[in-house]
Amino acid sequence: MQERAEARFNGVMDHIAVNSEDLQRDVREYERMGFRVETLYEDWAMLRDERGFGIALLPQGSKHPPHLGLRVETREALDEAAAREGRPVKEHRDRSVSFYTKGVSGHAVEVIYYPPEYGQEQSE
Repeated sequence: MQERAEARFNGVMDHIAVNSEDLQRDVREYERMGFRVETLYEDWAMLRDERGFGIALLPQGSKHPPHLGLRVETREALDEAAAREGRPVKEHRDRSVSFYTKGVSGHAVEVIYYPPEYGQEQSE
């Protein structure tokens, strides 16, 4: 039996980010499926289902890559994972804090932490 390798980071699946050809149309369609808008900007939207799973919509020209989002529960866990991955941590305009790294087969993974002040907008 193979030994399990040490985890690069521990988190739970938070969201998936997908490309959107028409942000407003896609937001309406996800709302019709039961998702609620959590954050909506001209260049990005986050919608969540009733259990909290998110769909991030990325229109053309978005600065975010398509990715899987893994949530960690503390800022310390985020900082430790970023240090192990050799990646910078960035605070976003919605006050979430994250870093991007390679996942499986080169697909991007965002490791994200939502601090208590999450959602209280500021400039990015």
